[in-house]
Amino acid sequence: MNKYSLPAIVVIAAFSACKSNNDTSGVKSPVSILADTSNYTTIQWIDSVQNFGTAKFGDKVNVEYAFKNVGSKPLYITEVRPTCGCTVADYTKSAVMPGDKGFVKAQYDSHHGTTGSVHKSIIVSSNTVNDKHFVLSFTGMVTK
Repeated sequence: MNKYSLPAIVVIAAFSACKSNNDTSGVKSPVSILADTSNYTTIQWIDSVQNFGTAKFGDKVNVEYAFKNVGSKPLYITEVRPTCGCTVADYTKSAVMPGDKGFVKAQYDSHHGTTGSVHKSIIVSSNTVNDKHFVLSFTGMVTK
């Protein structure tokens, strides 16, 4: 056996002895959440339309939408998708239990748009009855 065989065997043995702790059996994918109609719940949007008022060109404007799970099952927001690249969004990623509230936040970068009236939309997907997709919107005015 050459002088490199023993260290190579030790390294291989060490890596193969490691056990992965990436057990995802309890984690549901967005596709499986939306497909499981027996666990649909009801969402109540506290505010689904926002007006940020007036902003100067180049400003970043923040808007926030609140919702409540008024159903009897956990509510999952599976996707939040702004309709343009000038807006980024964040949202409650954990299950929202019945009676609890969650949020969707958006930041609009007016530098990527034009001056004048602004109307933007955000599409929210969730495990809710009647409509799995809901459109939030915000408006405002961008000045020079």
